[in-house]
Amino acid sequence: MALTGRAGLLAAIGIVVVLFAPQPGAALAGVCLLLAAGIVIDLAFAGAVRPLRFHRSGDTLLRLGQRATVELVVENPGGRRVRGALRDAWPPSAGAAPRVAPLDVPAGERRKITITLSPSRRGDRSSVAVTVRSVGPLGLAARQGSHQSPWTVRVLPPFLSRKHLPSRLARLRELDGQHPALVRGQGTEFDSLREYVVGDDVRSIDWRATARRHDVVVRTWRPERDRRVLIVLDTGRTSAGRVGAAPVPLAGAQPGGGGLLARPDAPPAPGWPRLDWSMDAALLLAALAARAGDQVDFLAHDRAVRAWVSGASRTELLSSLVNVMAPIEAELVEADAQGMVAAVLARAKRRCLVVLLTDLNPAAMDEGLMPVLPQLSSRHLVLVAGVSDPSVAAMAERRDTAEQVYDAAAAEQARLGRRRITARLRRHGVEVVDAPPDDIAPALADAYLALKAAGRL
Repeated sequence: MALTGRAGLLAAIGIVVVLFAPQPGAALAGVCLLLAAGIVIDLAFAGAVRPLRFHRSGDTLLRLGQRATVELVVENPGGRRVRGALRDAWPPSAGAAPRVAPLDVPAGERRKITITLSPSRRGDRSSVAVTVRSVGPLGLAARQGSHQSPWTVRVLPPFLSRKHLPSRLARLRELDGQHPALVRGQGTEFDSLREYVVGDDVRSIDWRATARRHDVVVRTWRPERDRRVLIVLDTGRTSAGRVGAAPVPLAGAQPGGGGLLARPDAPPAPGWPRLDWSMDAALLLAALAARAGDQVDFLAHDRAVRAWVSGASRTELLSSLVNVMAPIEAELVEADAQGMVAAVLARAKRRCLVVLLTDLNPAAMDEGLMPVLPQLSSRHLVLVAGVSDPSVAAMAERRDTAEQVYDAAAAEQARLGRRRITARLRRHGVEVVDAPPDDIAPALADAYLALKAAGRL
């Protein structure tokens, strides 16, 4: 049972009547009896909410920044009209609208309510309960009840770095020698033989084939294919820090649109966690490596394995990755570097490129990764990528007041710590990419292409 605002208004009027009545006691009793009678009548004639049935349909997947539509059909098998309001209990981050919808379902009929979701976070967003309030004819009281009607919408990572993919694929075609420009294919894998033309590198001449054909023949090369790239995502506490400014979704974005787009007139949104920026970089690298003919696997780890993708085909890789990434959240625990390295070594028996997306935090690296790094770098080529905080660089440049000078000193100390840990990693033969949020994805893709061009995979 629930009382409406009309009941409160009637009670307030009754108080005024009691104050000015010659016999306040009798007036109070009359007002209470009148109000109680109205409530009983409303409860008696209001439509029952327990027999209502609910059916859902609509979107189950969308990218962050898009909108989803979920349709809720309310069926009234009872004998009385149900008039009132309905509340579909989505979490606040789902951005459900309307939060409370008017409801009017005659006996034996159905009504459809359309709910639009504009999620502000990736992951699974679920509604497990629908609450209906059926108001009586006088509008003083209502019957109220909740029903279980589960529905889950998975919000996928937006893959903002997709815009960098065409330019990196063009560079990849140059490495393959398939670009219209006169660029020699680079790499270390033999591709084919062809006749010598003026301008070819004489070191590419195949003298045995030249002797057999009685013509000068050169070897052509291509970047290595069918190599393995293992992307490792650190989901420990350091990945929970928010950096950069999250792009703002356009108000008119529709499902199937372009994802998140920045509005120039909008205030900067709170930064994304490092985990989300790392996911975006991982998606670009995976798309590029798959197009290059390499096998891409994915591992998410903090103190345990959170996700594992292996053996996905080129056409299914991105779909598999975004689906396993969507529900992953940063765990507020220290990552177990030894367990992470053990998980990598157990899954990668042969030499491969291991890309570790983590934070280049000196204290966390000294106590976690550095002691066990030799076990990993001795068997695999390791590339460590970290997302730097652009606010630290901005803080280091502001020195107008005494307070800003102290802040700048702290920022410089933090930057020095990152440079020091980067130098230590490189002394162990590890490639390092340290870039701000907007640049981490293309920088990681460039590092992969450089390794491929040098034949180091």
